[in-house]
Amino acid sequence: MASALRKIPFSVQILLGLVLGVALGFLARANDLAWLTSTLDTVGHLFVQLLKLAVPPLVFTAIVVSVVSLRGVANAARLAVKTLLWFGITALIAVSIGIGLGLLTDPGKGVTLDLSGAAAPKKTGSWTDFLTGIVPTNPVGAFVEGNVLQIVFLALVVGAAALLIGEAAEPFVALNRSLLAIVQKALWWVIRLAPIGTLGLIGNAVASYGWDLLAPLAKFTTAVYVGCAIVLFVVYPVLLVAAGRLNPLRFFAGAWPAIELAFVSRSSVGTMPVTQRSVERLGVPREYASFAVPFGATTKMDGCAAVYPALAAIFVAQVFGIHLGVTDYLLIAFVSVVGSAATAGLTGAIVMLTLTLSTLGLPLAGAGLLLAIDPILDMIRTATNVAGQAVVPTIVAAREGTLDRSAYDSAGKRDLVDADETERPTRSADELAPVPA
Repeated sequence: MASALRKIPFSVQILLGLVLGVALGFLARANDLAWLTSTLDTVGHLFVQLLKLAVPPLVFTAIVVSVVSLRGVANAARLAVKTLLWFGITALIAVSIGIGLGLLTDPGKGVTLDLSGAAAPKKTGSWTDFLTGIVPTNPVGAFVEGNVLQIVFLALVVGAAALLIGEAAEPFVALNRSLLAIVQKALWWVIRLAPIGTLGLIGNAVASYGWDLLAPLAKFTTAVYVGCAIVLFVVYPVLLVAAGRLNPLRFFAGAWPAIELAFVSRSSVGTMPVTQRSVERLGVPREYASFAVPFGATTKMDGCAAVYPALAAIFVAQVFGIHLGVTDYLLIAFVSVVGSAATAGLTGAIVMLTLTLSTLGLPLAGAGLLLAIDPILDMIRTATNVAGQAVVPTIVAAREGTLDRSAYDSAGKRDLVDADETERPTRSADELAPVPA
């Protein structure tokens, strides 16, 4: 049985899990089968937990090894600056699409909701969250809580220190290399369970939420899905062609397992190991991917921090009868480009939305109106987030001349779990240096 399954391409296995999950979800909802819904929830939850379990050691060891391997602080800084620049460019495009769709569709006009029951969410965003969230109160706490941004910060500091110490730090670096290989080997075992995890996640979503909640907010929901789809299937392909001279179909062939898992799991951090694997399979150097993907998982959110807050702010303003002017729309764009970093310590679209609403002076209770359908919206938002987290390092690597284009062109021909790449040699700083124009 196991050998027969291995003959089926991994992407097809995930698709089969998706279809079967939808079918079981509808069956559970139509017949009120609480035991089936509970089983699907448990299966999906355990899979995401297994992925999240690998995140802290994977991020820390990969970044430490990567920083030491780079050996050139100037080149590392150059890559970091270019990554942040492309994060900002894509976020600006995404929020512009969100604002444009909001003005075109007027998602809040004609919507009748009980405003008396609306309440502000417990978690709200502020502009100081980045500064207070990036530095942990203690190193152990960052790993226990799974705070990726804090782990990235610690790993960068430790890696830089090991780089400066030199030979004396080699035993520590060797230990991290060994731990990284072990974590990656165990992680691929977990990734092989993705079809089963997909079945549980999408099945529970269908059984728990169905589509009944969408009726009063159908226009808003459609606008969010259309906006994210435009970013995902129009903006990213255009950027891949224009900025990276890359075939978008090859990108989606390589990144699709991560995008698909993001859609059903609704977790950028939970999907991060698969995202990093996909990005490396697309030919992005592991040393760079180990920094860009974890950093992007907490700060690069075109779905949650750009398209959605823009549409939601317009929706809330219209429901409460508040007029938005040109200055307000500029503020929405500013919050989307800069605010995702400000709320990186408190991930989540609701947190980002509250930051947008508070900046515009709109009632925070408006966010409460959308909580009922948030899980359904979160599926497409997270898929867009993860696609962006894969697009940016791919474009940067292509423009820097470090992208393995043969690997990129053949990404769709190789299964995500086929080859064990934990033994792939680390590139030197010279191999990672930008190719002269």
